[in-house]
Amino acid sequence: MSYQFNFGPVFAAFDSLLLGAWVTVQLSVAAMVLGLIVGILGAAAKLFGGRILRVVVDVYIEVIRNTPFLVQIFFIFFALPLVGLRLNPTQAAILALLVNVGAYAIEIIRAGIESISRGQVEAGMALGLGRIHVLRYVILKPALRAVYPALTSQFILLMLSSSVVSTISANDLTAVANDIQSATFSSFEVYLVITVIYLVLAMGLTVVFRQIERITFSYPTAR
Repeated sequence: MSYQFNFGPVFAAFDSLLLGAWVTVQLSVAAMVLGLIVGILGAAAKLFGGRILRVVVDVYIEVIRNTPFLVQIFFIFFALPLVGLRLNPTQAAILALLVNVGAYAIEIIRAGIESISRGQVEAGMALGLGRIHVLRYVILKPALRAVYPALTSQFILLMLSSSVVSTISANDLTAVANDIQSATFSSFEVYLVITVIYLVLAMGLTVVFRQIERITFSYPTAR
């Protein structure tokens, strides 16, 4: 094997890679939070809304789940300006990630809500809980607890899929790596390093999600 490994130029630009990783985290977290809100509202609309609202949500889900994410982000960044909605790369990246993860979150949360038996709701009402408290504590929280593993897996997949936003010049980790590769031609070294960084980010998110689960959804211990 005649190839000479040279990680020097890559490590010389490591600060730029860390900055790109931070942008990736920011884009992903923003899309996760907003996507969770879209998921909850969309699931509620699909289960409890009128027929027209349910059809709108169903069409949204089917369109997003059956088209490539790359096409979706190109549509948002290149096609929407033709109708007057011009977004910068960061805004377009967040919107594309949000629209994509929201469609999957709706179905995941819907499944969680449907797993709550009507008897639990009636028991909550019998205890004198108002509708808001029943929705929050009897329906939504147990539903999110039930689907939490699937939801967080989807969020981690979202973070990994965010590498696609480099195609519209968003300054995420992959975009920075592409710039370094173009300047140094150290393809193997650059992409090996960002592979490790993405792995660390995914494992870090897993730890964070486990802590959130422990704090938010753990049952109280008996005294």
